[in-house]
This record gives sequence, C-alpha cells and structure tokens, in this order.
Amino acid sequence: MAALGPVLAGCKVIGTREPGDAAGAEEIRNLLLNGAPDRWDAVSEALLMVAARRSHLVETVLPALAKGDWVVCDRFVDSTTAYQGNGGGVPLDQLAALHRMIAGVFMPDLTLILDVPVDIGLARAEARRGGETRFERKGAEFHAKVRQGFLDIARREPKRCVVIDASVGLTEVGDAIRAAIRERLGVAV
Repeated sequence: MAALGPVLAGCKVIGTREPGDAAGAEEIRNLLLNGAPDRWDAVSEALLMVAARRSHLVETVLPALAKGDWVVCDRFVDSTTAYQGNGGGVPLDQLAALHRMIAGVFMPDLTLILDVPVDIGLARAEARRGGETRFERKGAEFHAKVRQGFLDIARREPKRCVVIDASVGLTEVGDAIRAAIRERLGVAV
C-alpha cells in the first residue's frame, strides 16, 4: 500500500492494487501471476481473485475509507468480470453473485478504463514488467475478449465508468483522467 499524498480535495489518498495490498492477497497474487497460462481454469482464477479481493477490502480498503481517506485501486471487480468472465467464460451472473457475497453492494464511485488496442497493451505490459505474467501469455484473442468486456461494462454503467483513450501520450492520458475526476467527483486535481 502506498500513500499518494493529499492530492484530492485535501484528503489522504491511498494507492492499492488487485490482487494484492493485504498479506493474504499478496500471497494469492503470486499464485495468479506466476506459472503457465493454463495453470488455473477461469473458475479457479475467479475464486482466487475473489478471495484476494475480500482480504484487500477487509484489511486495506474499508479501514481507509472509514478514516475518510480516498482509495485509488489498480483493478477491482470489473477486472474479474472482464478477465474471468468475458475472457475465461465464467457466467457473469455467477461472478456478480461472488462479488455480492464478499462485498455486498460496495462498488467504486468512479472506474477509469484505460483503453488501448490489444497489441499496444500487451507490448506495454511486457515493457513495464520486464516480462510477461501468465495473463499476458494467454494471447491476443483472450485479450481482445477482455478488452471488449471492459468496454461492455462501460456501456452498461456509464454513470460509474469513463473510458480513457490510453493510446495517446502520457500527458494526454493524465489530462483525460484529471478531467474525468473533476467532472465525476467534483474535485480539482
């Protein structure tokens, strides 16, 4: 967990990631990201993701929110929907039921979907990490389904989701993110 500092409206901002940012969730993260692409089927992945999310919520997110902190999370329930649902074929209603079981009606106030063509996204992921995780090794066809899943979520939930064209330069992406935060959350960043 990394504090990003008082960036939004004078509030403390906590940066987190999923899976991870809680002791048990970090252990599960290692299981999910390492090994062969077919190490887990999509249902097993979904169950591991939900277990990690529950740990993350209980140990990190909910305590921060209770203190009045803002939480910015790299991935959350929409990633499970897109990856294990759209990409892996787990029925979306079953994934939604798992989320309700571990989080009730809790959802982000704002979800930013940074959208790029699949080939650009895979190249960036490899460059950023210095190598691929087992998810990147699932190939372009899988990632095309995942991308479409994220875009479908944004279409279904336009009040919560904003799609950002991340194929442009870093400055333009940052400007679009700041504009979305100002417009949707009413705070200057």
